[in-house]
Amino acid sequence: MLTTLKAPYTDTRAGDLAWALGREPLPALATMDIELPGARAQLRLLGASHQVLLHEADGSSCSETVACMPGSRTPLPLGVSKRIDDREYAFAARVEKLSEGSFAGRAQELLALVADHPHGLAGTFPGSPHAFTALLVQHRGDQVHWRTWHAYPQEGRLVVTHTRVGARVREPERAGV
Repeated sequence: MLTTLKAPYTDTRAGDLAWALGREPLPALATMDIELPGARAQLRLLGASHQVLLHEADGSSCSETVACMPGSRTPLPLGVSKRIDDREYAFAARVEKLSEGSFAGRAQELLALVADHPHGLAGTFPGSPHAFTALLVQHRGDQVHWRTWHAYPQEGRLVVTHTRVGARVREPERAGV
């Protein structure tokens, strides 16, 4: 789904993005609820940022936020691997620096990909055709994956993230006493 966000595009920078787990839902400009096998995801566009809320059938949940968060001291990491409840969580981010022509082509390609995908949500900002945030979620086996793209055309930067919430982590069996 592609939507035009009802918010002006402000001069944010790719370097201002921060990452957080476990935040409560923040005010969203657009949302999309998606039913997956054994899970429910809500994709949330928060201006030049995103939030994904994942609720699994067994009651476990995950909230990931990548946003310009005032007062946050947690910059966008290149990678994170941790345990949430009894699930594996892995996050990776990279920043692509593109020329103006390459940026426009990449923006059009990504917006088309996400707009046509049944589990995709993208929002463009008025005033800048290549300023957008896009999310795409997929279920593969016993894992949920999502990718996001945050476009900063004034800098020629595209922030790309990939998250995986994996299978239950099994505790090793202990020998009897």
